[in-house]
Amino acid sequence: MSFSIDFLSAIIGLVLTLMVFSYLIGDNPLFRFAIYLFIGSASGYAAAVVWHNVLTPKLFEPLTDPAQLLLLIVPLILSISLLAKLSPRISWIGNFAMAVLVGVGAATAIGGALIGTLIPQALASMDGLNFRTATSDSSALYKLFEGAVMLTGTVVTLVYFQFSAKRAADGSLKRNSIIELLAWLGRIFIAITFGVLFAGVYMTALTAMIERWSSVINFVKSLLG
Repeated sequence: MSFSIDFLSAIIGLVLTLMVFSYLIGDNPLFRFAIYLFIGSASGYAAAVVWHNVLTPKLFEPLTDPAQLLLLIVPLILSISLLAKLSPRISWIGNFAMAVLVGVGAATAIGGALIGTLIPQALASMDGLNFRTATSDSSALYKLFEGAVMLTGTVVTLVYFQFSAKRAADGSLKRNSIIELLAWLGRIFIAITFGVLFAGVYMTALTAMIERWSSVINFVKSLLG
């Protein structure tokens, strides 16, 4: 029975893999069916996780405790009001709950970017100029160069997102020439970063494709004996 289930899983995986790879010859119903199946399965899995790991243990089960009922009645009402978004006529009922979600989400994203990215990047830039870890003169020079590049990249990238400008005599808005130069350098660092990220994503996708093709080839070999 275990062999039959494994064999059936391998067959389904092979068929879905070929359906996805059929996109290489153009958009077609087989590819769209595989994508719809993937999106539907992922959505169903996400809904099941939310129900079993969030709503049930943190909202519905605690409602049976009178001591927590007053604390949970507000999120329960907000959750129910979101269902009003399904109907355009009464969608305004869920506006407040949606505003709370967007506000909390934005605050979480900003806090995460500040604590997880900006502050560690600033600390890493300052640590790059710490020569106490250098073991020789050449190591100190390399440390200086590395720290200077990191600090410069951080500063000019932040300057790129500085949009304040003064109105020129002709009425147009222009930034200071020094700011423009630093912003231009910031674009170079941003382009390099995007290039590295794209290369990483491409290598990951290429590795996944090689793994799937290897799985298909090995499965066909096993069928042929």
